[in-house]
Amino acid sequence: MSSEAGSRTGTGTTYVVVDGENIDATLGTAILGARPAPDQRPRWERVLAFAQQQWGQDVKGLFFLNASNGSLPMSFVQALLAIGFQPIPLSGEAHEKVVDIGIKRTLEAIAGRAGDVMLVSHDGDFAGELATLVEDESRRTGLIAFREFTSTSLSGLIAQGLQAFDLEHDVQAFNVSLPRVRIIPLEQFDPTRYL
Repeated sequence: MSSEAGSRTGTGTTYVVVDGENIDATLGTAILGARPAPDQRPRWERVLAFAQQQWGQDVKGLFFLNASNGSLPMSFVQALLAIGFQPIPLSGEAHEKVVDIGIKRTLEAIAGRAGDVMLVSHDGDFAGELATLVEDESRRTGLIAFREFTSTSLSGLIAQGLQAFDLEHDVQAFNVSLPRVRIIPLEQFDPTRYL
């Protein structure tokens, strides 16, 4: 992808595709080591605002949920609707990764139409579908995740033109500082954070 394609503003749509399960599991298990408290959860409206500001066009937020147990977290669904996301609660058999299947099908469908894509996930299962989108020089593709937990198959697409954004530091989706151990570029190092 040319740098011009990466920085242009558009009149189209950016599809923000969220793998809610993956982000929640990474946050709870790998970063916090416990179920996130309400103030430790991402502010999803900031993700939509970031995508809109980053590429200067309308966004359509698609938030995938696993509803295989037959129930919906209605307060969360209502909150998603209120901030502009379209919740997509999927159900299936116990052996099916319904969220992954739904996201893969969605990325394939986007490949057949105009529009830019920001995927919010660390999951390498989407590398094939995302690579197809990255190869299309007429669209911008982005990945929003915690950089240190991003699968190598997704990280490998950065050299091909995938733009990577850190959910905490670039998007600023959190109200609190997360206890992450990550590689810090020297120009961003603030020693007072550690004193």
